[in-house]
Amino acid sequence: MAKKDNFPNRIFSRFTASGLVKVIGIYSILVISLISFLILMSDAPAHEKAIIKMALGLILIWIILVGSLMYRFRDPIRDLIQRIPLPWQVKFPLFCTILALVEEAVTVSMTNLAPLFGAEIGQAFITASANYLHTVLFHSVIVFIPMFLVWTIFLHCFDFPPAHVFLLFGLTGSLAEMSMSPTNILGGFWFFVYGLMIFLPAYSLPENRKIRKPKWWVYPLVVAAPLLSPILLLPVTPLLRYLWRIMDPIFFVESSWN
Repeated sequence: MAKKDNFPNRIFSRFTASGLVKVIGIYSILVISLISFLILMSDAPAHEKAIIKMALGLILIWIILVGSLMYRFRDPIRDLIQRIPLPWQVKFPLFCTILALVEEAVTVSMTNLAPLFGAEIGQAFITASANYLHTVLFHSVIVFIPMFLVWTIFLHCFDFPPAHVFLLFGLTGSLAEMSMSPTNILGGFWFFVYGLMIFLPAYSLPENRKIRKPKWWVYPLVVAAPLLSPILLLPVTPLLRYLWRIMDPIFFVESSWN
């Protein structure tokens, strides 16, 4: 007797991580397009319109352009990374950090283009500072590095597909952004902003690591643990505070180093 087909099982068997990435992408396009149209076509203040233009610039350059290049050339890049004579536990967080620095270069550039977008620098911004070094050293990448180290530990123990890593770190980043402004999660594009920092490094991992598949409870853990990882910065906090004092950075937002 033929085995009875189960409709829910057929649905879930077709539900893949790559499919979810496409769904989030379509949702983001629709929501961002609607929000951008409503604000840019309204009588909103100039700085609000400038912020929308900065966000669109970030999406165009980092997500669409850089993201497409990373996906298109993922195999040659993986081959190149795997040939580097270093343990993958070293290459993975370094590669993530390099990509995070590239992403921040885009966002800081958008902040510095505020006059082109119709506002003054400091009046409209999408980074904590218009200074690239100050931003990555005291606000963004310095916080991402412990997150990448935590993911290195998880990938040492569990075999996550690259698409899962993309979505899970994208969710972590979305939650982090939501903590600063609850409406940030509505756009959906934060999945791509953060996910692209870690997708290619995860794709470039060795394939013969012989580790176990993650249980269901590992998934919420890998989303939450990176949010707590900045505690790993405690040993270098005195150095960062010293650098803050001598560099005297100008921030547009409150900083814990001040």
